[in-house]
Amino acid sequence: MTDTLPLILLLLAAAVVVVALFRMLGLPPIMGYLLVGVALGPHAAGWVPDTPQTRHLAEFGVVFLMFSIGLEFSLARLYSMKRIVFGLGLLQVLVTVLMAMLLSRLAGIPWLAGIALGGALAMSSTAMLSKLLTERGELNAPHGREVIGVLLFQDIAVVPLLVMIPAFSQPLEAMAEALLWAGFKAAVLLTLVLFIGQRALSAWFYLVARRKSAELFMLNVLLITLGLAWLTELAGLSLALGAFAAGMLIGETEYRYQVEEDIKPFRDVLLGLFFVAIGMRLNVPQIIGQWSLVAGILALLVALKLVIVGVFSRWMGSSPATALRSGLWLCAGGEFGFVVLARSGDVNLLSAATLQPVLAAMVLSLLLAPLLVHFSDRLVFRFVASEWLLRSMQLTQLAAQSLASDKHAILCGFGRTGQHLARFLEAEGVSFMALDLDPECVRGASIAGEAVSYGDSSKKETLLAAGLARASVVVITFADIDAALRVIHRVRELRPDVAIISRAREQDDVEKLYAAGAAEVVPEALESSVMLATHALALSGIPMHKVIKRLREMREQHYALLRGFFHGAADAGAHLADADQPRLHAVTLTPGTWAIGRRVGEIGLGKVMRSGIPGDGAGVTAIRRRSQRALKLEPELELIEGDVVVLLGTAAAVMAGEEVLLSGKRK
Repeated sequence: MTDTLPLILLLLAAAVVVVALFRMLGLPPIMGYLLVGVALGPHAAGWVPDTPQTRHLAEFGVVFLMFSIGLEFSLARLYSMKRIVFGLGLLQVLVTVLMAMLLSRLAGIPWLAGIALGGALAMSSTAMLSKLLTERGELNAPHGREVIGVLLFQDIAVVPLLVMIPAFSQPLEAMAEALLWAGFKAAVLLTLVLFIGQRALSAWFYLVARRKSAELFMLNVLLITLGLAWLTELAGLSLALGAFAAGMLIGETEYRYQVEEDIKPFRDVLLGLFFVAIGMRLNVPQIIGQWSLVAGILALLVALKLVIVGVFSRWMGSSPATALRSGLWLCAGGEFGFVVLARSGDVNLLSAATLQPVLAAMVLSLLLAPLLVHFSDRLVFRFVASEWLLRSMQLTQLAAQSLASDKHAILCGFGRTGQHLARFLEAEGVSFMALDLDPECVRGASIAGEAVSYGDSSKKETLLAAGLARASVVVITFADIDAALRVIHRVRELRPDVAIISRAREQDDVEKLYAAGAAEVVPEALESSVMLATHALALSGIPMHKVIKRLREMREQHYALLRGFFHGAADAGAHLADADQPRLHAVTLTPGTWAIGRRVGEIGLGKVMRSGIPGDGAGVTAIRRRSQRALKLEPELELIEGDVVVLLGTAAAVMAGEEVLLSGKRK
């Protein structure tokens, strides 16, 4: 099969099936692409030959990957993290390369090939680790900052490696001249990009953007990216360096975010083809015959990087727990390691006998990386005795801080949303305890006297220390659906009767949160559209009383628990004293409660009138049942264990209504 189109169609069809399966199983898509390459490549089925055409096609994936790295390149960001990036990051890459070069010499591999091997093995997976940090909410944790800083330096280090590797393949007497010449050309290129090209490119993009054509804008991005890559290849440098320079150029303009969004589909698809090409290089029969060597390289890779990162992190002042966590996160291989290995194989710097076991070990390390991250906390507690003491001190401080609180709110997250919510609670005299994983935010808020503590709200011990047993409500203020579901699961496990209110970014997330056990979910899309519609109606000349009525109706349709508040909110109850104001009160039907097994019409509580104030005592305004999002309030509805009955009435009335539900007694 030599025609390009059938080749591409075969690869795409296989990739769609396998990657879809891997995503369903929660595995990295990279592994799916590698598996497609292994299965279809010349060493297995043989349907896709390892030809220059397939390698050239796959190289475009590297081009767009390097372009994305250039877009993310920021001198300001580098400066703000300079201690980690040029401290821990530089030491990790440099020492890994030196150790790999030493071990290569002991194994009889030339020292220049050892440098290339060290550069490949030093890399970790930027895509996988940054995603895991975001999902686990640990981007701002001490080890999260170290991981991001080291990954940033690794991304930068790839550029000189790709420049040097072709020179390493030349005879020793010509290598020094080739390195100097390549370094000079790269320096000239980057100087032009940083000091001259940015202004010219910004003006050019302005002219293109004025045409207001998405098609023209996309064509222009492709022209700049591939054009600079082609020019650097003509100059004797790599395509990847030109793409990196193009990304740096555009990254300094105001069009960066639009370009990043437009280029993402091209990058992901072509990068997938690159990993397919890497999989095609794996000679499975040869690797099986060398399984002990592959296992040894894998163990050495993980152990060596774990020790290097851990030792230098500790040397730079990190705690033992942070150093071990950083080492566990960064000890596996990464996608840029495959880029360096592929480049080394293309210029014959590494022989197939060396390339095969190293490539296999790096693939296995990628499979191992999520497991190491998942068990990192357990490993830290197992091997770092001081972490138990530190965690105990944090929980003790948290428990002492929340000890005086009763019927308080637990705020999971103290970002902007959490802080705004805290102001509302303080204004009404409602105590709260906030938890957040951003140490800088927690430190600043604590100095200001806020009731906030560092802690993971998805952890059992953290929630208990925050007083979950005494809390009246748990509010999830962040919009990360996976993290929110973990918190809801943990809260429901510890305290099934407490009300949970969650924030949701997308409308699709609302049903998931309700199904998990949230009492109410506030979708950002709904709230923004409601307020936009309200302002649009008002500015269109609609009378204000009609606008307010429509606002109430829209909110009532979604927030069942607020119906009691919005009925007559403008003219009912405003003249009453605070003790006589209608309020909502939730009563959970625990085992042994009198109302269990009785119908709503039998319990004898008053009905809610149109004004929103019960006609006689407390009225039932809603019934919340975990297994169902909303229950229609009917007299024949039978109450079951675990139901939450929401009463509306004055303070005295709802207390009397609670007594009726619990014991059947009336005062």
